This record gives sequence, C-alpha cells and structure tokens, in this order.
Amino acid sequence: MKRKTTAFTAAMLLAGCIVLYGCAVGPDYKRPDVETPSSFKESADWQPARPRDAAPRGDWWTMYGDARLNELVAKVDVSNQTIAAAAAQVRISSALADQARSSMWPTVSGSVTRTESQPSSTTGPIVGQAASRRIIDSLPLTVSWEADLWGRIRRNIESGEATTQASAADLVNARLSMQSTLATSYFQLRALDSQKRLLGEAVAAYQKNLELTQNRYKAGVVSRLDIATAETQLNGARAQYVDVGVQRAQLEHAIAVLLGVPASGFSLEAAELSPAAPPVPSAGVPADLLERRPDVAGAERRMAAANAQIGVAKAAFFPTATLNGTYGYQTANPSVWFNAPSNFWSLGLGFALTLFDAGRRSAVSDQAIAQYEQTVAQYRGTVLQAFADVEDNLAALRILEQEAAIQAETVRAAQQTYDITLNQYKAGIANFLQVAITQTALLNAQTTALAIQARRVGASVLLVKALGGGWEEKK
Repeated sequence: MKRKTTAFTAAMLLAGCIVLYGCAVGPDYKRPDVETPSSFKESADWQPARPRDAAPRGDWWTMYGDARLNELVAKVDVSNQTIAAAAAQVRISSALADQARSSMWPTVSGSVTRTESQPSSTTGPIVGQAASRRIIDSLPLTVSWEADLWGRIRRNIESGEATTQASAADLVNARLSMQSTLATSYFQLRALDSQKRLLGEAVAAYQKNLELTQNRYKAGVVSRLDIATAETQLNGARAQYVDVGVQRAQLEHAIAVLLGVPASGFSLEAAELSPAAPPVPSAGVPADLLERRPDVAGAERRMAAANAQIGVAKAAFFPTATLNGTYGYQTANPSVWFNAPSNFWSLGLGFALTLFDAGRRSAVSDQAIAQYEQTVAQYRGTVLQAFADVEDNLAALRILEQEAAIQAETVRAAQQTYDITLNQYKAGIANFLQVAITQTALLNAQTTALAIQARRVGASVLLVKALGGGWEEKK
C-alpha cells in the first residue's frame, strides 16, 4: 500500500509539472518593422524585399569571363583564414545550442562506492563482518530533471538556434566579402598591368621622339632645349613605369593573403584588364535580390536571439522545480549485493524561489530588454545601409558609363591632336614643346580612361556584394 501511495504521489507531481510546462514567459519574437523604399531610386525596375539569405547564389564571378579569376576565387573558400574562422564560429554556436537543448532532458549519473568506517562500541555487530569495522558497498543511479515550467530552457534553446543561424549568415557574409575583395584586388592589379602597358608604349614613343630630336639637333634644325625636353619627358615616363611595380606587388601580396598562402611563394602573370563591366539588367530583375544580404539576415537572427533572452531573464522571477530520483543497491555483504532486500530508492520534487536579491533580477531583465532594443537598431541600420550600398553602386555604374563615353572622345581627340602636332614638328612648323604637351595630354587621357574602366568593373563587383551575391539565381 505504501509503494502505491508513493507512486501515486510521484505521478501527481509529474502531472503538475506537465500542466505548467506549456508556459513560457517573455515576448514571442516578431520581426520589427523597418522603413524601406518601394524601389531603388537609381533603377526603378529593382524592387526590394525581406531578407532571404538562404536563396541559392550563382558563381557570380564567372560573368567577367576571366579564367584566372575563376581559379583564384575557387581557392578562397578552401584556404582563406577569415572564412575558416567564421566556419569555426558556426560550429561553436551549434555546440552551444546543443548544450542548451540538452537541458530539456534528465541528467542521469551512476557511481560505485565503498565506504569503510569504525562504529562505536555501542553499535551491534553486522552479519558477516567483524565488530571493529563496517564496510558498505553502494551502486546508486541518480536522475535529476528540471521542469521547464516558465520556458527558461526553451527560450535559451530559441536563443541558441537563432545565434547559430546568425553565425551561419556571418559565414556566408565572410565568404562573399572575401570573394568580392579578391575580385576587386584582382581587377585593380589588372588595371595596373594595363597602365604599365600604356606607360611602356609611351616610353617607346618618347624614345623615338628623342631620337628624332637628336637627329634634328645634329642637322641644326632644333636647339639643345628640345633634346632636354624630350629627355625629361622620357625619364618621367620611365619613373612612372617603375613605380607601377610597387602597387602591383602590394596587390599581389594582398591576394596571396586572401588565398591563405605565403606572399613570397605567390605570383600572378601580367594580363590586361577586361574590356568592360558586365551589363546590369535593367528589367526583369527578381524582386527578392536584396533578400539574400547575409549581413541583414545575421542582424535579424541576432534580434531573435536577444528577444529570447528577455524570456530567460523573466523566468528568473518564478520558482524552479526539480525532480530528483535515486535507485540502486547498497549492502554490507557483497554476496547479497543485487538481491531485492539490498535495493534502495528515493524520489523528490523541490521548488526554489529567490526571495531577495537587491534588484539583481530586475537589472538583468532591464539589460536583456536594452540589448534587444540595441539589436533592433542595428538591424534597421543594416537594412538602411544595404539599400544605400545598392544605390551607391547603381549610381556609380550609371554615371561612370556616361563618363567613359565622354572620356573615349577625349582620347580620340587627344590622339588626333598629337598626330597632327607630330607631323607639324617633322615638317618644321611646330616646336618640340608642343609635341611634348600633346603627347603628355594623350597619355593622361588614356590613363584616365583606364581608371574609369577599372572603377566601372570595381563598382560592378561592389554591386554584386551589395545584392548579396549577384543578380542571378543559381540553377
């Protein structure tokens, strides 16, 4: 009868915990509103939407048609240390979430102990042992379980899962950032290669003009001043040609770091910058491009994690319920260790409530609320910055396209002016200073055109990053 009463009491205690188990204090998460425009100012065909960073991304770098770039980007995901650190953080967050999840289940522990003691002289003898000592062997199995009456554990799990998702978004963001940084550095290096070619052609042209001037000087047609001017122009171009090598070497070393290899063992052969940036579609663009911004997704998930921590803080104001049970064998005679008379058990349910803590729980709750409000502000700021990034690079591409067309005309006019002036110099109509001026203007116009071309390609890479990985879904 006693065993039935005990079992009934335990069942009632457990049933009471289950009834209360559905409670979860604290606010349920709801994504806060954020002001977004109905379309991009720089391109009305592009429509914004909510973050959806899990959307598949194509290999956006292949649209530049550069096999060497494709090869380098493929290595970034394998050996870049920033990406490796972000991947490790995902595993850390996942492990912490698993730890929080494990709190939902009972903790079971077991042990084997032997206790030897010297009884008092008034204690009667134990069967099978000498009266001078007492040895007790125990084999207990202990179970402890905290009933999640107020949702503290569930809120912790909710926070852990959201944090893991935020870390996963950070990994995607790190990968996209490293890929775009590599592409930008690569195109800057190719622009320097093209600039070096321009300077090399200029040096060759200046050398020919110097030889022409020297011959004309020997013939008594021009003065020594023309030779000095030609030499100054030639040596200045040579100095610029050498100086480009410094910037190129630094970019090559930066690319090596992105690839996770020593700079001393990495080199890139010279090649020209691609002719132009790939065209940005002006119509038919999917409405969910901005949804793939991983930094927006990470900020949103951090809001969810912070919101769950409010529930954890609120749960501290309510009592905790712990169910403890022990079952095992205990005997002073090993020969009857596992016999029924040697077993023992206990079952208990305890409630604990902090009665006074000088405002500590209130302060923790206020902290959790403030941290949530901080993540909301960070999320809204991230979304606003995301729209600004897209607008910036759409504007850059539009304006630079116009500038490139104007600069192409400038190069054509400068080339024509130089050709006319050189012919006049050969005919004795113009002096060499005029040739030098027009030739320098031509080189400056060509260099500016190349810089605009590099900026257009760079802006297209930044637009890819701003959109979270390009404007095409991976098939």
